Formats: sequence, C-alpha cells, structure tokens
Amino acid sequence: MSDASANDSDGIWQRLRRRKVVQWGLAYTAAGWGFLQGLEYVSEAFGWPSETRQVAIFVVMVGLPFVIMVAWYHGDRGRQRVTGTEVAMLALLAGAGILFVVAATSAWLLYRSGFASGGPLADARYSTLTDFEGIEQAAAISRDGKFAAFLSNRDGPVDAWVTQIGTGEFHNLTRGELQELINDEIRNVGFTPDGTRVTLWTRTSGPATDERRIGVWSIPTMGGAPHPFLPGVAELAWSADGARLAYHTTAPGDPIFVADTGETDRLQIYAAPAGVHCHYPTWSPDGGHIYFVQGKPPDVMDIWRVRADGTDAERMTFHASRVAHPVFIDRRTLLYLATIADGSGPWLHVLDTRRRVSRRLIIGTDRYESLAASADGRRLLATVARPMSTLWRLPLGDDIADESAATRIALPTTGARSPRYGPGYVLYVSSKRGQEGIWKLEGDNATELWSRPQTRLVGAPAISGDGRYVAFSAERSGSAKLHVMEADGTGDRVLADELEVHGTPTWAHDGQSVAVSALHDGQPRIFAVPLNGRAPVRLVDDYATEPNWSPNGEFLVYAGPQVGVNFDVRAVTAGGKPRVLPKLILTRGAERMAVRPDGDAIVVLRGEIENRDLTLIDLKSGAERRLTRFGRDVIVGDFDMSADGSEIVFERQTESADILLIER
Repeated sequence: MSDASANDSDGIWQRLRRRKVVQWGLAYTAAGWGFLQGLEYVSEAFGWPSETRQVAIFVVMVGLPFVIMVAWYHGDRGRQRVTGTEVAMLALLAGAGILFVVAATSAWLLYRSGFASGGPLADARYSTLTDFEGIEQAAAISRDGKFAAFLSNRDGPVDAWVTQIGTGEFHNLTRGELQELINDEIRNVGFTPDGTRVTLWTRTSGPATDERRIGVWSIPTMGGAPHPFLPGVAELAWSADGARLAYHTTAPGDPIFVADTGETDRLQIYAAPAGVHCHYPTWSPDGGHIYFVQGKPPDVMDIWRVRADGTDAERMTFHASRVAHPVFIDRRTLLYLATIADGSGPWLHVLDTRRRVSRRLIIGTDRYESLAASADGRRLLATVARPMSTLWRLPLGDDIADESAATRIALPTTGARSPRYGPGYVLYVSSKRGQEGIWKLEGDNATELWSRPQTRLVGAPAISGDGRYVAFSAERSGSAKLHVMEADGTGDRVLADELEVHGTPTWAHDGQSVAVSALHDGQPRIFAVPLNGRAPVRLVDDYATEPNWSPNGEFLVYAGPQVGVNFDVRAVTAGGKPRVLPKLILTRGAERMAVRPDGDAIVVLRGEIENRDLTLIDLKSGAERRLTRFGRDVIVGDFDMSADGSEIVFERQTESADILLIER
C-alpha cells in the first residue's frame, strides 16, 4: 500500500497529529499572545490609543484559522502543492495584515490630531474675564458657574476679589485685612458648595514653627468680615453632594483627611513620606476617589488617587514635572496643568480616568497658572500668564538698597534666569527658539555655550573656583543627569550616570568633585561626585536638597525637608558630620543660599512667598541684616554673590496675568 493510501485511511485524529496541526495552533497562539503583550507595553510607552490594540487582537484571532489551514495542507509529506484556494486565503491574510498596519497608523494619527483639535475644549468659546493692570491669579468659580473669585494686586497689595460673571463689576473682598494670600503650590481660592462664602488660604504672623499660622479662612461672597474656617488646614475640597470634606494639613507628608461636613470626627486616608507633598485634593464626581497631586514641589509632581476609605492609592500620570489644578469636567474626564519634557508650560492636559490615558491639549501658546470648573464642567476659569525674567546687578553697601540701586543687564535673549559669577564673566540660563541653554556673558558679549534638543536645564550652572569648569543638571525624557564641561562649552560629559540628580550642583573647594542632590531609595540625598570617575560618596543621609559649599571648603549648607511651606537650613562639614547652625527656617522658593566668601554668613531670601528681600544671616550668632527693600512689584528669583562679596546679580521676575473664561 502506498504512503498516500495509508495516509488517506487514517482517522481524523491521527491525521491532525501527523500534520502537527495542534502544535502549530498552540505555537501561533503563544506567539500571538507574546505579540499582544509587547504591543501593550509599546502602546503605553508611546501613548497609542486603545483602538490599536483592539485591531491587533482582531487580526491575531482571524489569523488562527489560516495557520491551521496551512498546517493541514502542508504538514503531510507529498502534500505540499499550493492550491489556488490557499493562495487566495494567504492573500487575504496578507491583506488583513496590511489593513492592520493602515488602521493602527490611522488611529494613531487620528489620536494625535486630537491634540491640535483641543479634545473636550474643541468647540469651546473663550473670553477675557479680567483685563486689569498687574496680576490676577488663583481663579475659582462657584458650583453653579455664576460667580468667580480670584487674587489680584489691582489696589496695590494682593487681595481677594469677586465678580458675578457677565456683569463686569468687581469687588475687593479683603481690602488688606489678610496679609499673605498667595502660595503658588496649592489651590488658594475656592467656594463653599452653596456659593455663599469664598474660602482663602492664608498665613498669619507668628513663629515660623507654628503650623496653625497657615489655615483656610472664609468670607461672605457678597462682602463682610473674614473669619478662620479651618485652622491648620492648607487645602480643602467638598464632594459633589457637599456632604463630605477632604483636606490636608501642613504636617509632614501632607496627610489627607475625610470628614462629614460640619463634623469634627475625621479619617486619615493617606500621607506621603516626609519631604513629599500632597496638594490639590479633588473629589471624583461619584465620590469614590480623591484625586491629588503628589511629589516634590515644584517640578517633580504627578496626579494620584486614593479611595475615599483610604485604600488603593495609585499613580495616574507619569510626568514627573510641574503638575497642578486638577478639575473634573464630567464623570471620567480630568483637566489639569503640567509642564512638558522641555520644561515649557504649564499647558492644559486631559486625563481619561477610565482608560488612564493623558495627553496635552494644544490650544494657542498661552501658559496657564490656575484652572477651575463649575460643577457641570460647562464653565472653566483659567489664569493666563505671560512671565518674563531679566538679570540685574546690585552693589552691596552698608545701607539697605532699594530697586533704584539695581541696574538691568542688557542681553541678546528675551529672558534669562539663574545667574552665576565666574572670573570675569557671568553664566545664566536662557532660551533660543524655545530651547533652553547655558549662556556666557563676558563684557558686553553673550554667547551660547551649551544646548541640546528636547533637554531642559534643572536649576543653575555651577562654576569651579578657578573658573575652568562648569557643572550643571540637565533633564531629557524624564531623566536628569549631572554634566560637566569646560568653561568654553567644550568637553561635555556625564558624571555618575547611575545618579538621578535633583537640582543645582556645587563645586568642592579643591575643584576635584561636585556635590549634588540625587534620589536614593526615592528620597533626595547629597552626594559628592569625583571628576575622576570614581563612585559617588553620600555626604548626607537625610532628606537634603540645594547643597552649597562654602568658598573655603569647610562646610556645606543645604535645605532640609519641607513641612508645609517651610524648611530648615542645615549644614555638614567636609567630612560629612553635622555642623551646628543657628535655628534658621525659610519658606518654599527660597532654597537658594549663597555663602559669603569668608564663610561667616549666608545670603538668603526672606519675606512673603511673592515678596522677598535679600538678607544676610550671621552663621555664628544668627543675627540678620536686611540688604534690600524692594517694592511689591519686584519679585526676586535666583541670585549669586560676587567672589569679593561686593555685588549681587539676581533674576527679577515680572508677570502679567489675566483670567480667561472658557464656556463649553
């Protein structure tokens, strides 16, 4: 009997086994499963829409019968002839593959086009709510969308204002009665659920260590006296039905509590590790979750959520940048503000909380500083900011200097920040065609030393004592590394690539190493990084940022963990042992500390968050001497002291801001 006749007489099971149909089917299924798992990973990494995965699953399922067919016809010896039917089926399979590629690409392009379309704001109407001189910020809207409250310096000091939308009439609620109302890292203004009162973050006078200096006050929307509402609380949010309240205090980790409205009993549902902050609590529309922004202010933040009973805390976005002001506009759509990889922004973003997919909404070129929404999401208020930073020189003398003593430095770039003195020159950070770089001002000539596409500079450059080298932190694709180069911009290289650095570096006295804050077990620590390529040495084991070596190399000062808006100044010796300092507490945003050349004093920024002056503090006695008395319109950012201590160069920040009404 021939082989072919024997084969024909076999039963169906024997024929399936001999032709290995089952084996081929299982192999294809395993391969398809592996392909789909890989596609899932790639889709999440590149933000591809879910339609891509759905089409892929369909194609893999359709392909299984074709694989079984091929195994049946070609798994038996002497039966390898390809029939016309098989050719047609294989052509259909190839066509399905091509259609998958086309469909996936089209879906991805369509998804990308949603960026430009504005997504949920595609058909919205935009109008300016305020157009005052000066700054309007921290806008809030009542739940019914009829009233708006905000902060403004229209009458001089920063006050809380209110308007009924559409009337064009604005009323000053506080009239100077509350002295400090601005904290850029939290939601400053809100409304009670019935809209009858405006709530305000404020900080009153008293010892810096008194946590109850910070609290939420309230004032009638139609005018009246302000009163304490929740002392010791930084931010609050009501559930959609107004029955429950979520808030966080200023204790370490910003613990979040939930309580029934009007009740004193409360449940702590979450607290971050010390040094990590939780801001902007926001209830989900169904009351099941509290969304919040967690991280290290101001530039390493993301949106998280936790159930109202305190379970299942989870991260929802992965920006690791400046993230703020989340607001729901429907049951699953969350709008918020965030900077992007190159450091620009903040821009509007949208998060689909069900699919856990976030994306940027490209709407014009305006930066946004605050965002609020009515209960139905039909009306939104956004603060549109137009910031500018310039560099100024200020000679130091025995008298307190005012702004008239400062001289603006002429630069070829439109803005500049983070100046540092070198021997005969000044380095600073500026942008050219939207890309940040390090610039060198020598005499009247400014040249760009370093810039890389899609890379932003974290903090300021640091110049070695002899002026030959520059160290700096640069972030690309969410990863920040320590760089060093020669002072002419050549020889750039990365030091200690294993470190994820955090902020501005500082040179050791001998110029052989650079100290920098870097993450270790999720917390910032200070490391000494040798230039010769040896392993970094940890100098500080506790939470520590913004290190600064004294010019004589005897000690290093740094910022400790933030509690509320405050942090204490600490120091270690060159050997890493604690160095005793007078008790010194500063506020967030004043982390820059310049050690005087003799090492006996430091220059810091003292005052309110939005109005600080340069102050000299003796490191032995703790005595303070005010160096400047600037007006409220002078906002000092980063600064540096010359090598002989005779001059300060500082970054002056100016900003105009208006409130935009968005109607969907």
